[in-house]
Amino acid sequence: MAMEMVAIRLLVLVFSVVVHEVAHGWTALKLGDTTARDAQRLTLNPLPHIDPVGSIILPLVLAVTGSPIMFGWAKPVPVRVGMLNDPKNDHAKVAAAGPVSNLLLALICAVLLGVLILVASLVLSDDSNIARQTNSPLYFLVHLLETGILLNVALAVFNLLPLPPLDGSWIISRFLPYQYRWRYENLRRYSMVMILGFLLLVRYTVVGQLFVGLIFFGSGIMHRVTGSIIGLLG
Repeated sequence: MAMEMVAIRLLVLVFSVVVHEVAHGWTALKLGDTTARDAQRLTLNPLPHIDPVGSIILPLVLAVTGSPIMFGWAKPVPVRVGMLNDPKNDHAKVAAAGPVSNLLLALICAVLLGVLILVASLVLSDDSNIARQTNSPLYFLVHLLETGILLNVALAVFNLLPLPPLDGSWIISRFLPYQYRWRYENLRRYSMVMILGFLLLVRYTVVGQLFVGLIFFGSGIMHRVTGSIIGLLG
């Protein structure tokens, strides 16, 4: 993979995981918990959020090895569940805020991509593929936005998995009956083992095909938005 593409993927990923964590903290703040704000984590400055493994090493390895998808994570923002207005329900809302923010970023990228190609086609040429030509000055922006769509959908799907400590585990825990919830919560002590196990399954089994397929399905929905905007050309 060209270094330019690796750099674009890493930049988009770091920005996206930062937005993801800020969304958690901002939602917690609106629901009564000031911990993230007090820890100065409600900032888009990436330095307080970067996790060396999840934000740099893993994404870099995935990019260099030519993985069709890339995902990672940042340092979790601190949340004190007991300070939330309604701890039982609000914790799940805080957890859901991260993946929702990534889906919103993907949607924004899809809209901007459609507008960019539409404007470029109207101003520069009748050919709607003008912005996709590698010698076009718009190529970088197009690739940046397409990467934004794919990576943010991947982050949303990954974080919605019901594997501790991912966001999906907190969401599903809210709806489990008590007799199952405590057993499920006990799995959190094995969270890193479970994540590593899942990554191995993605790499070496059919689980990877299903996971990647789900990501490309979501990306396809976002690209329909882009196509609808381009379709305004008639």
